[in-house]
Amino acid sequence: MQFESENIEFKLRATDDLYKEVIAFANTDGGTIYIGIDDNGNAVGITDVDETYTRITNGIRDAIQPDVTMFIKYTLQDNQVVKISIGEGSYKPYYLKSKGLKPSGVYIRQGTSSVQASSEQIRRMTKESDGDVYEEMRSMEQDLTFKAAEKAFHKYNVEFAEEKYRVLGIKDTSDALYTNLAHIISDQCTHTIKVAVFGDDMNTQFRDSKEFTGSVFQQLEDAFSYLMLCNKTTASFEGLERIDHSDYPEEALREALLNSIVHRDYSFSGSIIINVNDNGIEFISIGGLLPGLSPDDIKSGISQPRNKKLAEIFHRLHLIESYGTGIRRIYSLYCDCSLQPRIEVTPNTFKFILPNMNKSVSMRKDMPRKATLTPQMEMILDYINENGDITDSEVQTLLGVKSTRAYTIVKSMKSAGLITAHGRGTDKKYTL
Repeated sequence: MQFESENIEFKLRATDDLYKEVIAFANTDGGTIYIGIDDNGNAVGITDVDETYTRITNGIRDAIQPDVTMFIKYTLQDNQVVKISIGEGSYKPYYLKSKGLKPSGVYIRQGTSSVQASSEQIRRMTKESDGDVYEEMRSMEQDLTFKAAEKAFHKYNVEFAEEKYRVLGIKDTSDALYTNLAHIISDQCTHTIKVAVFGDDMNTQFRDSKEFTGSVFQQLEDAFSYLMLCNKTTASFEGLERIDHSDYPEEALREALLNSIVHRDYSFSGSIIINVNDNGIEFISIGGLLPGLSPDDIKSGISQPRNKKLAEIFHRLHLIESYGTGIRRIYSLYCDCSLQPRIEVTPNTFKFILPNMNKSVSMRKDMPRKATLTPQMEMILDYINENGDITDSEVQTLLGVKSTRAYTIVKSMKSAGLITAHGRGTDKKYTL
């Protein structure tokens, strides 16, 4: 006598519960279902074999996605029991078409029972089947709308039609399900941009905050509009002519924001963080540099997109020109400033810092009266831009001079308002 186990299931009759059992076996290690055997392993048989056999084969084909029929074999035993042999599927997770790709529709085998899979188990199966490219994996959310995307495509005169979804990467090529890329550009996108405004460069004097949601196209529009509100303007006069100076070039804000959206790691749920303070704006996106790239590579225009299909969509809409040009353009906008943009990278974050140009410009305007910016001073400023601060010993090593000469240069820069000192003795450090 046989008994139910992890790989064997008995069914007295062919009911709709049969489909979740098939799904569970296909999502796990395979197994066998017997129709016409009671829970004790006794062959009771089925009355209308032909009708039952047809209903089972048609039901499994129609109720389960993706198509699992290639992994199923049907056998009739003693003309009264239908044996269904299910192999482990190669395109997991399989799910009930009526429920969709979510826990209520996905089942796995645990012991002698078929149970709902957790969200994490579904993600793991999807990753194993689709590969490790997040934007190409099937989205767990399939009830998606694209009003913001349609508006963006229309604005830039690019066709956005359902027949283009597979070409764009919005739908999977095999079973026409929405991909994670579709989720990112959809109105239901769960990733957000958070902007915080502070009154000092230590990000401690809190003033305001906003969180932008929806499609990444909507977030781009809303976040950029808010950053422009934070972009203060000062004025100077040459004779009767008034000249306005913005804290940040509009194009630099645009490129930094686009870079954060296009290159962040969407497999993590955290938000893009933008910190605005009096001295600069920090754009912090999840996901460090891809293997093989360094900050110097990024400055040089070398780029390897993490989200290739998302970047291609932004390129189609002419929001970005080509990979790597945005960062180079930002540096060119700051070419005449003593304060330069900075890149700070950790294994899991990428931070791009835009200095306040009016802080930089005011120092440059004071320089002819207070000091001449020598090549050695420029070396010190560049070092601080890259590292955040510099010590007396680092000044000596950087310039290759003795302590007396280093002291004279540093003193001149302090008097000109270029740098400021923190601490005393060997703990003393200089910052911009």
